[in-house]
Amino acid sequence: MAMRSFKLAFPFAGLQGTVFLTLGIYLPFWPVWLESRGLSPAEIGFLLAVASWTRIATTPVIANLADRSGRTKSLVIWLVIVTFAAFALHLPAEGLWPLLILHLIATTTFYPQLPLADAMTMSAVTRHNLNYGRIRLWGSATFILGSLTAGALLDLFTADSILYFILATVGLNFLAAAFLPRAEPRKSDSTHRIWPLLRDRRILLFLVLVGLLQGSHSVYYAFSAIHWQAAGLDGNAVGWLWAEGVIAEIVLFAFAGRWAGSGDPRILLVLAALGGIARWTLYATTADLGVLVAGQVLHALTFGATHLATMNFINRHAPEGLHASTQSLFAALSWGLAMGLGLMAAGPLYAAFSGGAFLAMSLCSLSALILLFFVRPEASSRT
Repeated sequence: MAMRSFKLAFPFAGLQGTVFLTLGIYLPFWPVWLESRGLSPAEIGFLLAVASWTRIATTPVIANLADRSGRTKSLVIWLVIVTFAAFALHLPAEGLWPLLILHLIATTTFYPQLPLADAMTMSAVTRHNLNYGRIRLWGSATFILGSLTAGALLDLFTADSILYFILATVGLNFLAAAFLPRAEPRKSDSTHRIWPLLRDRRILLFLVLVGLLQGSHSVYYAFSAIHWQAAGLDGNAVGWLWAEGVIAEIVLFAFAGRWAGSGDPRILLVLAALGGIARWTLYATTADLGVLVAGQVLHALTFGATHLATMNFINRHAPEGLHASTQSLFAALSWGLAMGLGLMAAGPLYAAFSGGAFLAMSLCSLSALILLFFVRPEASSRT
């Protein structure tokens, strides 16, 4: 039985692994690459924010196409191909506007792979009674590999090594997508569309909560590597700090992975909010390596608990035949709208206050905690 479960889970673990390998390079070190091309903190924040906002519209449309066509695997393969081409065109690019256009193309095709991978994984989890957390943790493990390797490369070579490494990992992503099971998910015969989901008060409330908690990572994603290097840490140390946070996330997924299918997601959100208040307040006060090491453990709560709560909620409440669409809606509005607003603010905040910008992220987590104590996302009815 264990061997059968392993064989069923392996292709989806491979997809999660290769997507997050790329993400492990991109999230910590892409701002460093942009800075090497002469962009200011405000321009970096603007570029990242516009890309996040673009995903608000494009990610749900792409995922809804997957639901309606039933050809998720083929769609993922084409998304990977366009992602590779867009990143390759970054090599000769210079200046804000050419980089913005290419970045929009690359992220528009890369980020939908995350909710599509989760939707395909959750479909397999439901059909075969697999453990979502133990599949998803392979994505976290490769994220660590990506961030550590990228940090080491940055110490040895120029910032362009980051871009070359991204191209190599996107190539691996293509291979993983090609080896997914041939059987496609059943094509949805639902007449639903993605945007009417927003009439569900329960989904709207949960979106706000997840948006606040995920958006609280904005300064961390955009400027932690730059800030910590300015404080005297080298690229290798930055890579290890990011890796430590994801190791904590892996531990949570390994031992609490069943929460993705059962349990009360509200408990996870409370833990995420409390973790965010503590983590971002620490980062606002110091860049001492010992404090950062302690703070990175809280990534298990700020990101990991939020992610498990989201998977739990979607598994319970997504309309039949629209799991990928619902997944993408959360991705678009938490990683798109909320993160975009946070990134747009992060540039000016970091330019003005340096590490003090993390205090704004603490306020996001506090807002989510207050909202959680006054409302109950499980209590509202579906429309």
